[in-house]
Amino acid sequence: MHELGIVFYIIDDAKKAATDNGLTSVRRVTLQLGEVSGVVPELLGDAWKWACAREPMMEGCELEVEDIPAVTHCEACGTDYGTVEHGRICPACGSDQTYLLRGREVMIKQIEAY
Repeated sequence: MHELGIVFYIIDDAKKAATDNGLTSVRRVTLQLGEVSGVVPELLGDAWKWACAREPMMEGCELEVEDIPAVTHCEACGTDYGTVEHGRICPACGSDQTYLLRGREVMIKQIEAY
């Protein structure tokens, strides 16, 4: 379960941001999570609750997850399309000359601390 490792990195970053700004408690972290990132939101949430309960600065901290849809670009015809619905093959022209534009992200967007 790599979700727990991700949670530890997020908590470390949140605690550092709070400490660097003279704050003592992190109340909410907003995370942007790509549709094809490989991270399971339910497992991430469970790992988050478990890990935050063991960190005094993070106790009771909420994790808000914003989903980022996966979008693929076709180099042959210039079409952008939903990756999950169509995969690597462009639905407009049938080309396999495609690449992922977005949808793999796992990024901290915002940290709220007191």
